[in-house]
Amino acid sequence: MSGDGLDGAVAALTAHRRALRRPHPDRSALPVVFNDYMNTLMGDPTTAKLLPLIDAAAAAGAEVFCVDAGWYDNGSDWWDSVGEWQPSQTRFPRGIEEVLARIRERGMVPGLWLEPEVIGVRSPMADKLPDEAFLQRGGERLVEANRYHLDLRHPRAVAHLDEVVDRLVEQLGVGYFKLDYNIDPGPGTDLSAGSVGAGLLDHNRAHLQWLDRLLDRHPDLVLENCASGGMRMDYALLSRMQLQSTSDQQDFLRYPPIAVAAPMSVLPEQSASWAYPQPDMTDEQIAYAMCTGMLGRLYLSGRLDQMDAGQLDSVRTAVRTHQSIRADLAGAVPLWPLGLPGWDDPWLALALRAGTSPTWRRGGAGAPPRPSQQAQPARSPCRTCVGARSTSTSCTPGTCPPGRGMGSRHRVADPDHPRRRGDSCRPTLPYCPHI
Repeated sequence: MSGDGLDGAVAALTAHRRALRRPHPDRSALPVVFNDYMNTLMGDPTTAKLLPLIDAAAAAGAEVFCVDAGWYDNGSDWWDSVGEWQPSQTRFPRGIEEVLARIRERGMVPGLWLEPEVIGVRSPMADKLPDEAFLQRGGERLVEANRYHLDLRHPRAVAHLDEVVDRLVEQLGVGYFKLDYNIDPGPGTDLSAGSVGAGLLDHNRAHLQWLDRLLDRHPDLVLENCASGGMRMDYALLSRMQLQSTSDQQDFLRYPPIAVAAPMSVLPEQSASWAYPQPDMTDEQIAYAMCTGMLGRLYLSGRLDQMDAGQLDSVRTAVRTHQSIRADLAGAVPLWPLGLPGWDDPWLALALRAGTSPTWRRGGAGAPPRPSQQAQPARSPCRTCVGARSTSTSCTPGTCPPGRGMGSRHRVADPDHPRRRGDSCRPTLPYCPHI
């Protein structure tokens, strides 16, 4: 039990999750990722589509460029044929090496989407691996959505995945994998197990061991955890993997409650929410879409290659703003000034106890609700804004200069301020009815 209510409990959970994580360069680097999938190429990458998008992503400030699903597909229906993970020859006439080289030339780390635990029923790998390398029940391979599920207790299954990853890293120079998981094994496997649940637990533990060995071999490799968006979000995986996809929500107006609630379950520095600005958006909509990714791992997509100069500059400005505050993420503690979000709430707010607090308005009229009393310590009225509340426990009424007190970083100017004159006064929970 926390004596400090919800805020104290969340702070303790946040500290515990950080203590669980394995050391990794990504913990301090926190690079901005561009992924070509969401509302952009949607699993249909080609050299012709990717090259201008790579250039635009680099111009916007992305530091990783991940080619999502489809890079291995020579036809039009790859769902039940995946498993070998060889680059397509039809999508990349000069080889995928041309695309990956362009990513590196533009100063970004190349990444690929991978769904390692599945083998499609039409994949050549389905016949190359023994039945014992797959989850089974009643002596039959499990089939879900025309896919088999590898059993990582078996050495042949592990050897197959090791070959795939080592080849892509060592031969193609991939430095980032988005590891997806779009299959449901049900209750588990009864092969060599006392029960189906015990078999599934042993497989899960073998999966974690595979991740450990993978990162031991490639210590700079960055792994994103994704399972149809934000599924399988647990710290058995996230103690090993570097970031977590929060959702595959495609509507930028519906994404904010997901991004706002995410730090209840995952660290801010691992919480990757899509920011997918588009050339047909207004300037305000572009800003709104970008804001969704700002208080976590900024995870870009969108047709940046089709934007005009002004639109691309807006995205670039947002990326630079995120880069200027991201160092705070690794020590930040989340707070919810307006309480935890509801799906249809017109006002949403997420604060990080490091000085940053965006607010989303999603419709409706009037001022935002007053901040949750549980989410804030008591504060004195502040004369700099009628009806507002002071946003720092170190501020006293009237000491913040006009126009600077409601959430902005400013210098203390009042000689009677409780902090020494000239010290930094950094409010953490802005609230102003005129925002």
